[in-house]
Amino acid sequence: MNYILIPVLAILVIMVVVSLVRGIIAFLKTTKIDLESGQGETVTEMQMMQNKAMFARIKYQFAAVVVVAVIALFASS
Repeated sequence: MNYILIPVLAILVIMVVVSLVRGIIAFLKTTKIDLESGQGETVTEMQMMQNKAMFARIKYQFAAVVVVAVIALFASS
């Protein structure tokens, strides 16, 4: 069972990192747009992109925690 769960965990960790990086990039783009415009108004599209990336990160982190819990459950048996 661990032979299946460990690769799944590795994939989930990679997905967490990718979604985190995408969210940070969207945040930096929004900040750059705000600085260039000088008005301090954020672009709604970039905010939605940030929210989607960060929500995806939370989902993947939850799934990774569940996989770790299942691995620990099988390891203790």
